[in-house]
Amino acid sequence: MSGDEANWWVRAHALQAAFPKRGRRMTSEPDNASTWPSAMIPPDDPKRQFTIADPDGPRARHVSVSGGTYTILVTGGDSAGRYCLIDMLVPPGSGPPPHRHDFEEMFTLLEGELEFTVRGQKSIIHAGSTVNVPANTPRFYKNISGGAARMLCARRRDRKTIGDPVDARTAPPPNLTEQEREQRRRKARELGPNTGRNT
Repeated sequence: MSGDEANWWVRAHALQAAFPKRGRRMTSEPDNASTWPSAMIPPDDPKRQFTIADPDGPRARHVSVSGGTYTILVTGGDSAGRYCLIDMLVPPGSGPPPHRHDFEEMFTLLEGELEFTVRGQKSIIHAGSTVNVPANTPRFYKNISGGAARMLCARRRDRKTIGDPVDARTAPPPNLTEQEREQRRRKARELGPNTGRNT
């Protein structure tokens, strides 16, 4: 028996001991959700809606932030406040300034190559890689590809309070005056760790 099989066997017997009347005999693979005791899974909430997100569809909201375009695919409202999912298009040489958030962020790079700097340590991230940045950790990234980089970001909050609306996922950022850029920076500082920009 391999280590994974042994761990599964121990977990299965521990669950059966913990839920002797409600638990079912676990004879299938450990990842089969139908084998877990029903007491561990709350009932379905039919008020919650199934969400299908199209980054180029009419429901998608696009926001220009730090030179890139962020498309909100799944909002906090869609997930009952549990998370949001953002499709990020980052132009070559672009990326946010050093910042922190009071929540975790997970990025999956779909296209391109990024240089992530986390706690001062640089890492090159290639398409297909996923990174998780802990809450409160200083971080920033820069697109070091010859073309646009595209990634998905899962996090607790969506970007409702900062950025400028744009018409499409591939739309260029608005042409802001220096005064308008300074207004955006000031707003980000005022919002503090909820949006980052506070390192």
